[in-house]
Amino acid sequence: MTTILLVRHGETDWNLQRRVQGHSDTPLNDNGRAQALALADTLADVELDAVYASDLARAFDTARILAERRGLPVTPLPSLRERNFGTWEGLTDKEIFERYPAAKTGSWGDAETQDEMRERVLAALREIAAAHPGGRVLVVTHGGPVRRLLVECGHDGNGPIGNCTLYEVRLRDGRFVGID
Repeated sequence: MTTILLVRHGETDWNLQRRVQGHSDTPLNDNGRAQALALADTLADVELDAVYASDLARAFDTARILAERRGLPVTPLPSLRERNFGTWEGLTDKEIFERYPAAKTGSWGDAETQDEMRERVLAALREIAAAHPGGRVLVVTHGGPVRRLLVECGHDGNGPIGNCTLYEVRLRDGRFVGID
């Protein structure tokens, strides 16, 4: 059984502006770096076998801050990226609804589907777990992948996924289970 400590990246300016980030490579802001440092303090006594992250700067830099004190490298994986939102990236909800009226009915245009993102991320997490059987790994990713994994663990997936929020899940007998 492998334990995965799952973290959403630290805050970015686009988070504050409520812009869709997706695959856009936005950096952490000062508060995001402070959030990562605070989480590093929280995790200081937690043993880790490895650290993985989305290759996008906001997640990779969060992971680097978390791994730095323990001298662990961060393995970047594009498969841990947020959902690709296509032409909607960089837009606010208001801008999306103004430019793409079909969005009000649930159409996501040229975006990656929830199922495509879910399958991509779950496959990556299974590969990570297989590489560290019985271990504990830290994975820094994005809100969408975290939400999909929580749903996979039986949670409703509603509610906010805070920046630098930590979730603990395990892969047991091929299934992800949350730890309350």
